[in-house]
Parts: sequence; C-alpha cells; structure tokens
Amino acid sequence: MSAPVSLIEVQDLDLLLREIAAEDHATRLRKLGLPLPAGEAVQRHRARTLAGLDRRWVHHYERAVQRYGRAVVPVRGRVCQGCYVTLPTAVTPGEGQPLTLCESCGRILYWR
Repeated sequence: MSAPVSLIEVQDLDLLLREIAAEDHATRLRKLGLPLPAGEAVQRHRARTLAGLDRRWVHHYERAVQRYGRAVVPVRGRVCQGCYVTLPTAVTPGEGQPLTLCESCGRILYWR
C-alpha cells in the first residue's frame, strides 16, 4: 500500500476511534443499525498500518492531528482544503515524492 493511501487509512481509523469513544455518537449509530467494531481491533489495525510507514511522515501526521484534528487533506485547484491557501506552483506531487506538506498549515496534502 502506498504512503498516501496508508496515511488516509490511519486518519479514517482515528476518526472511527473517536466515534466509538463518544458515547452519544455510538448510541446514535447503534440505533441506526450500524454495528461498531471493537476499539481494540481498530487500534491493532492502526498500529500495523503505522508500522509500515516512514517515521518522518508518522511524525508529521501526529503533530498535525494534535494541532488540527485532521492531518491529511486534499488539494483541489491548487488550494489546500485544510487552510484554504492557494499553493505556489512549485508545490506539486513529485514522482519520487508523492507526499507534500502545506507550507501554510503543515498538513499532509494529497492530490486528487
């Protein structure tokens, strides 16, 4: 699995863990008939996914999560969807470097 996809998966798992931990959200999802997975299983899957990533990107991810809540955001029309700043033309996804950081907010960018 590629690094951008893995980071997006980790972010989704973190959001799921928050939903499980928030009792009012969990109750609402159960009423809708949506089963919630066990938090331990989600934690194990998250740990396995993080183990396969470069430590540098994990560090950037953890810092952005602490600061903003969402660490990985898309780029649409050269605009970071985290801080809505137009990115300079020099910031593009490279062949050998598919991940980039927003120069304004520090979130990890993925290109659509």
